[in-house]
Amino acid sequence: MAFRSGAIKRVLLIIAGWIAVVLAVIGIVLPLLPTTPFLLLAAFCFSKSSNRFHDWLLNHPWFGDYIQNFQSGRGITMKAKISTVFLIWLSIGASVIFFVPIVWVKVLLLIIAIGVSSYVWTRPTYKSE
Repeated sequence: MAFRSGAIKRVLLIIAGWIAVVLAVIGIVLPLLPTTPFLLLAAFCFSKSSNRFHDWLLNHPWFGDYIQNFQSGRGITMKAKISTVFLIWLSIGASVIFFVPIVWVKVLLLIIAIGVSSYVWTRPTYKSE
């Protein structure tokens, strides 16, 4: 039985979404792994592949409000912005200084850090009531 390309894409997006959720949960307790980008990635993947998983994520007691605030344009809390950017630079900085020997990979990592940091800082800042 042959799979349609749409079915394969859906399955791959669901798998990517769940991997992102797992990494986000690990990021809650592991300080070097930022939770925010993985939650947003999971929400994107699920929005393109599974209404059930997307609804579950948006209504999750820990993650739901966080994702809904971002998706509705209200933004990201200042605490989340600071922790996300700090941890991105900490992890990429450590990688560049201690673990990556190839110069062009170091440059690529720094460009990624600048891009993600810029994106996070330019999102609206949500102030909870």
